[in-house]
Amino acid sequence: MKKLLFICSQNKLRSPTAENIFSEYQNFDVRSAGLNNDAENVLSSEDIQWADYIFLMEGTHKNKLLKKFKKYIKNQKIIVLNIPDIYDYMDQRLIKILKEKVRKYLEFVE
Repeated sequence: MKKLLFICSQNKLRSPTAENIFSEYQNFDVRSAGLNNDAENVLSSEDIQWADYIFLMEGTHKNKLLKKFKKYIKNQKIIVLNIPDIYDYMDQRLIKILKEKVRKYLEFVE
């Protein structure tokens, strides 16, 4: 089972949407978190160490991730999805974009 971690700033819209949709697939174990200190679920070193794949919504998230958690990053694949913060939670457009972008890195069947 592949362990997927989705990260955005606040863990309110994009990353929880990703967690929700990819949790439906049996071959994935999924978490989401936010990089900001006031995020719904604040990213921890345990989250980083747990993950096989780390999906970041924006390039700035990668910079923050490396600054705060570099010593915990070992063999995880880090992928920037380049999805702007313009979508609501479970927005159908966001779901479509997430599936299209994540499919480039992981196999899953609809």
